[in-house]
Amino acid sequence: MRDETRVAVVGCGPAGLMAATVLSEAGLAVDIFDAKGSAGRKFLIAGRGGLNLTHAEPFETFVDRYGNHAQIFKNILAGFSPEDLRVWLHGLGIETFVGTSGRVFPKDAAAPEILKIWLETLDKRGVVFHYRHRWQGFSATNAPLFLAESGKLLEFTAKGVILALGGASWPQTGSDGSWTSLLAGRGIHLAPFRPANCGIEVAWSEYFRNRFSGKPIKNLLLSCGDRQATGDVVVTAHGLEGGPVYALSGVIRDQLEKGSPVHLFLDLKRDLPLERIREKLEQRRGKESLANSLRKGLHLTGPAYSLLQEFCPPEELTNPALLAGHLKRLMLPISSTRPLAEAISSAGGVTFPEVDADLMLRKLPGVFVAGEMLDWEAPTGGYLLQGAFSTGYQAAQGLLKWLGTLNGQTAYPSA
Repeated sequence: MRDETRVAVVGCGPAGLMAATVLSEAGLAVDIFDAKGSAGRKFLIAGRGGLNLTHAEPFETFVDRYGNHAQIFKNILAGFSPEDLRVWLHGLGIETFVGTSGRVFPKDAAAPEILKIWLETLDKRGVVFHYRHRWQGFSATNAPLFLAESGKLLEFTAKGVILALGGASWPQTGSDGSWTSLLAGRGIHLAPFRPANCGIEVAWSEYFRNRFSGKPIKNLLLSCGDRQATGDVVVTAHGLEGGPVYALSGVIRDQLEKGSPVHLFLDLKRDLPLERIREKLEQRRGKESLANSLRKGLHLTGPAYSLLQEFCPPEELTNPALLAGHLKRLMLPISSTRPLAEAISSAGGVTFPEVDADLMLRKLPGVFVAGEMLDWEAPTGGYLLQGAFSTGYQAAQGLLKWLGTLNGQTAYPSA
């Protein structure tokens, strides 16, 4: 049964759409606003090359992926878990499967099809979409204000508001972080935005840059400090990209911010122990070139071989013991991370002390925050989307509880 209680959701990304899903399912009248002309733009970008929705690893392991905020996310994910997400998708007619790495993907549907089904479901429930409406803060009576495409400033009367405007990565999708001054002006503490899951910059020689940009280097073990990651990387004109680089980008960023030199160490032959590599290098024939020896004995070619020439002293390339050490722990100096606008996600935003357990702003009762507006980060692999879905769910449940309290109930009645 539809209720006369009208609520506003600001932002049509995964967190905002999930919030609208929960609220409309409870029978509330939901209006959702977005500065762009369509919904789910970042969701569609996440679907390029395969939509990694979540991960099927054990719950405690999953929770640990949220680092310093693991305890907070343990409670949030308990409300809407990876398994809950898969059950909800099944209800939309979207089946999922677990890949060999434990990552969860849709079985048949691509991101555009999933988004289409999702939006149609919300439309059938009477959710009203307001595109090209940029949030402008709150009026003197705490009503949300929007700048319409016409240039007119609109005041929207709502019993509660969920803000899900995103962080500051992929600004072309609408998550440009322009909302920060509006909340800071209300005395809400914000952590500065920083790139997360981003590439790194390495000062290549002109030859290496021109010869190998776009080429992969496979089956590496990367380490920085006490953190390690394995997988494939891609050489770019600026440095390196790829899953293991993204996994270490947070610790690299944090060290760079301290002003100390930062190095990334590459194990180019992670499946071979140091001693075995040294033995193979000692078998090099007298007139055989180093390149041929490495190609035949260690299957090392292309950018991996050229990395040795880039970063090893020439005299050490002819010493089997020293060269073996470089193959197992090649040191690359990191000059910086790639810019925030290029990052897959962002750290920073509304700090958790500013919200209660239901994600309501302590200084703005009835206003909730979800998604990358909050100050958290997680690796790629399904944790980012799950975090968006789960915080959107948590904020919506919090709003229902808050409305129920206003009505003298312990919770708002579900449909």
